[in-house]
Amino acid sequence: MLEVLSGFVGELRASGLPVSLTEAVDAALAVDLVAVADRSVLRSSLAATLVKSSEHLDAFERAFDVYFSPRGPAPDRAAADASPAPPGTERGEGPDEGATQGGDVRSATLDPSALRGLAAGALRSGDQKALAAVARAATGLFAGVEPGRPVGVSYYLYRTLRGLDLEGILADLLHAAVGPGASHDDEILGPVDGPLAARLVADELEARAAELRRLVEQEIRRALVAERGTAAVARSLRRPLVEDVDFMHASGEDLDRIRRALFPLARSLAVRLARRRRSRRRGSLDFRATIRRSLQTGGVPADPRFHRARPAKPEILVVADVSGSVASFARFTLHLVHALAAQFSNVRIFVFVDGIDEVTAIFSRSASIAEAVARVAAEADVVHLDGHSDYGNAFGAFARRWGREVTSRTNVIVLGDARNNYHATNEEALAEVARRARRVYWLNPEPRAYWGTGDSVLASYAPLADGVFECRNLRQLERFVDVLG
Repeated sequence: MLEVLSGFVGELRASGLPVSLTEAVDAALAVDLVAVADRSVLRSSLAATLVKSSEHLDAFERAFDVYFSPRGPAPDRAAADASPAPPGTERGEGPDEGATQGGDVRSATLDPSALRGLAAGALRSGDQKALAAVARAATGLFAGVEPGRPVGVSYYLYRTLRGLDLEGILADLLHAAVGPGASHDDEILGPVDGPLAARLVADELEARAAELRRLVEQEIRRALVAERGTAAVARSLRRPLVEDVDFMHASGEDLDRIRRALFPLARSLAVRLARRRRSRRRGSLDFRATIRRSLQTGGVPADPRFHRARPAKPEILVVADVSGSVASFARFTLHLVHALAAQFSNVRIFVFVDGIDEVTAIFSRSASIAEAVARVAAEADVVHLDGHSDYGNAFGAFARRWGREVTSRTNVIVLGDARNNYHATNEEALAEVARRARRVYWLNPEPRAYWGTGDSVLASYAPLADGVFECRNLRQLERFVDVLG
């Protein structure tokens, strides 16, 4: 058990979870105190000692299901040894049948159409044992796990569900239960009287289908662990944590994960900035007052005196490229900046492609940040000529129209990859803004190795900025906020 736990902790660390040696020892002590045979208790105990953020629970669950999955026969043998039996059959009734309903049956052959009928019966009854038996049999019949083939769980899951035709089975059950001409009093699902009851029945069937998918995935994972080993399967299932997902290459699911994580991150960063500002109660050293005070100690400045602190919230001015692939990066950064607005005296937002427009009013008049971002895409006047990024023209227009409004209290943040489509850079315009501003920061969503390659002109703008930061994910964005504060 200690070896399995050690491998599990190592996988969590490889996935990015911060697990200290002390926490690993706590996990070992917890395992020693709980009933290891009860997986739910074991899962809860390990999660309580090893996971510190709800955003890390998905990675924990994936690793736990691999390292602590139930062990059993491989699905290719389960098709012959553990296929579900039709209702009403008894063990030993024939060469190909033999178990009670909801149990297992030993069978030399398995008919796909019969298995689909059994799956429909298990979904209607909702019996957990029947669903598990269908999952084992379907995995053995349809997955076709091949030794040595480097494919993951999702490939075999797709093959199994396609062979079983789970979507078709579910559609037939829904039609029979709540469709036109359906019986209004189903003996298993209960009475279906009215639209609310029909909706409840449909939701229940879909939940049972989701449980069958989960059980099939569990069986496939078990087969792969038996074939390839625990560490190899865990490595194939590893995904980056939400804070490490690259903005520019995120899938739709990843974008949803980032969006859900963004608001808690913004709240914690806002609290951190406010606490830091409150802690800065001392001003700069008051040299004259310190010397006068030192006369009491023979000229030794033993009691330094400080000017009275007058903390002032800085202004933030964001200039964001919203073209092409950097749009996702700009969207999440604007979400974060707007959520931190209370920590700054003024926040103004400008977006550009080859033209530039101020969208501060859109953010202030929108009911939510998501609505504001959607309205920016529809209403902002950011196209000047051809709709391709032109940093030089955008910076020039900004300097002419709003340059005089930049003051010594203004922090200017430029969001973009500096890919200028071989247009003129017009760095003089940005230099004029930098001379007026308190600080100029540039956030680039591309890897640092790509800077200056192709049509990237970041090398022309970087000397004008007080800092250029690689900002590809939430973790790097959080580090920049610390710099900004």
